[in-house]
Amino acid sequence: MNAPVILFAYKRPRELKATIQALQANHLAPESDLYIFADAPKRPEDAPKAAEVRQLLDEISGFRTIYRDYAETNIGCADSVIRGISYVLDRHPSAIIVEDDLITSPNFLDFMNQGLEQYAKNKRVYSVAGYTFPFQKPADHDSDAYFIQRHSPWGWATWADRWQSIDWDMAEYPAFIQDKDQQRAFMQGGSDLLNMLRDQMEGRADAWDIRFCFNRFKRNGLTVYPTTSKVENIGFGEEATHTNIYNRYKTELDDGAQRVFTLPRIVQTTEYYKRQTLRRYSVPIRIFNRLKTLAGMR
Repeated sequence: MNAPVILFAYKRPRELKATIQALQANHLAPESDLYIFADAPKRPEDAPKAAEVRQLLDEISGFRTIYRDYAETNIGCADSVIRGISYVLDRHPSAIIVEDDLITSPNFLDFMNQGLEQYAKNKRVYSVAGYTFPFQKPADHDSDAYFIQRHSPWGWATWADRWQSIDWDMAEYPAFIQDKDQQRAFMQGGSDLLNMLRDQMEGRADAWDIRFCFNRFKRNGLTVYPTTSKVENIGFGEEATHTNIYNRYKTELDDGAQRVFTLPRIVQTTEYYKRQTLRRYSVPIRIFNRLKTLAGMR
């Protein structure tokens, strides 16, 4: 049986409409249950767009069943996601998660479900990612996926037992932030991870994904990624967190024709893809991307 799909929305009707259309075009949509969670507006001026979002959500069809949960008061980004995923994973062994600024390929749900099935019993695999950078696939890489030490929140999936193991209060953080060796190990998923974690723990961010990533790291967990992206992020507009910056996450979206995937049988970091990922998140590349923003590139 296919894993349920969770869709989170807030106040971005234009992006949400594209997200819904892409999900509906997935091969497995008619055989999948859809859970929708929409947060309430934080400010009065957000109310019209939040209302437009809910109208779009009311009109969704094309799934096996549809469950809707519309918050009456603003919950906030991180708490809304944690609440929604927890609700579904209290009732199902796994789930696929999509937010309102993602375009999925028609075979996104195929890849997610196959990943969930193959690694269900391997506790080292913490999540299945849908997005990847457009890395050149090596000729000798004989599968359609790879493993790295980094979680991706852009169209992803996980299991109830892994989700329920997360300590959202981060009891291990005080010891970690005093341990330079642990910090270096954490950044084997990208040099940006430590600063994102500090921003969260020191109150400058409201994020759930970096806490998920930290807990994955503490359990020596990995995320499995597709070699060809099943997700494209369109969240770089006026209502986006990444407003008006150079989009360094442009990728090549899968055409959706392939339905069956070859996934790695051995769960271990894929060194080539690890090196490519570390390069993309390296300090020089991040500075270069900031310069592109200043030059007006998008």
